Amino acid sequence: MIAAVMLAGCSTTPGMRGADGPPPAGSDTTDLKQTPDAEPRVEPIRPGGPNKPYEVLGKSYVPMTGDEPLVERGLASWYGRKFHGRRTASGETYNMYAMTAAHKTMPIPSYARVRNPANGREIIVRVNDRGPFSSGRVIDLSYAAAVKLGVQNGVAQVEVERITYEDIRAGLAGRGPVLARAPEPEPAPALPAATGVSTVVAPAADPAPADAPAPSRAHTPAASGFWLQLGAFGQGGGAYSFQQRLAQEMDWLSPLLTVFSENGLFRLQAGPYASRDQAREAAERVRSAVALVPVIVERR
Repeated sequence: MIAAVMLAGCSTTPGMRGADGPPPAGSDTTDLKQTPDAEPRVEPIRPGGPNKPYEVLGKSYVPMTGDEPLVERGLASWYGRKFHGRRTASGETYNMYAMTAAHKTMPIPSYARVRNPANGREIIVRVNDRGPFSSGRVIDLSYAAAVKLGVQNGVAQVEVERITYEDIRAGLAGRGPVLARAPEPEPAPALPAATGVSTVVAPAADPAPADAPAPSRAHTPAASGFWLQLGAFGQGGGAYSFQQRLAQEMDWLSPLLTVFSENGLFRLQAGPYASRDQAREAAERVRSAVALVPVIVERR
């Protein structure tokens, strides 16, 4: 365990080419963006081993030992060629081409949803290692995961959520259907098949453009609480058209619908709800009505 922790401690400088780096020149990495996400499954959290309290660089860490939710925002880094083939804290072999990650306190093993707010991409990784231990960093990604998330050029801000057993058993571990996409303008989209519910922390919303149709409710800035994200679009027309369609399908949801313009995207959301449980209940009602699984977004 000491060796494993010291190895994890070495994984605190990914993205700094002097200490680590990508695959050797000439390696075929063209398909890394197509690497399948880790598939969440219920894996027992065993006491001891990688889940024992430990100390690195004079600081003590106490890993979680229960199936608890965890949501964080901070910097993501990555580790690659230097550690490829070495043992992780879990005892498994580190594979820079697999969708894995290191975290300081999540139970090992765990599954986590990681989102890059700069580009809207979202991935799911399996946590099997400890780190990173540099200030401000919340997760160390494998090289493949970094490429897929678009953070392989260095450290970047991300949102991280541990996927609980409850979500896995309920089939809610997958990504939301449109969180990571910004489609071109088009008519109201067909309602996508259900794929997952997640929780992220959203930035404050900018007001909608002056020439856009007025949303059914206006929150500038957005009211704090939990919101259901139903779609994210590159142009306002698609968002407002989809809003009208959902309002017709679910009249009970219509008064709660709002389109927010933020970070170059138009986000159709419903809310706010006072608690995550209330938002989950509403998400399940939407799922039953139109086969669409919203993303649960916490606005603070």
